[in-house]
Amino acid sequence: MSNDVKNQILSVLDDYTIGTLATIQDGKPYSRFMMFFHEDLVLYTATNKDTHKVEELEKNPYVHILLGYDGQGWSDPYVEVEAKVNVETNEELKKKFWNEKLKEWIKSPDDPNFLLLQLTPERMRYFDKAGSKPKEI
Repeated sequence: MSNDVKNQILSVLDDYTIGTLATIQDGKPYSRFMMFFHEDLVLYTATNKDTHKVEELEKNPYVHILLGYDGQGWSDPYVEVEAKVNVETNEELKKKFWNEKLKEWIKSPDDPNFLLLQLTPERMRYFDKAGSKPKEI
């Protein structure tokens, strides 16, 4: 893996915390906006255990994520991620990634309905801008 590509991807992950998470619902793609966190190239997202996405992920743990492009122009970088999801049970990570912006769905890092999803990339593609050739790791 090229360190340049990895660093470009990490830059997008650092700069853009809101993106789309796509799952399969009733045999069809379904996307929603989520807040993402990361440690190196492994992504994390918080959810309430009583959501449809949890049911969808129990049936099919593979997801597609888009992060980057903020609509300011066609030259915004973005990253596509194909990942496998696991539930993260580490309480320290749950506390690390919980924040006030999640309060509408998850009351606190100790909320029994709080699930932290670990998204382990199987493929990542970095785009400098719309229409550019992707750099893949």
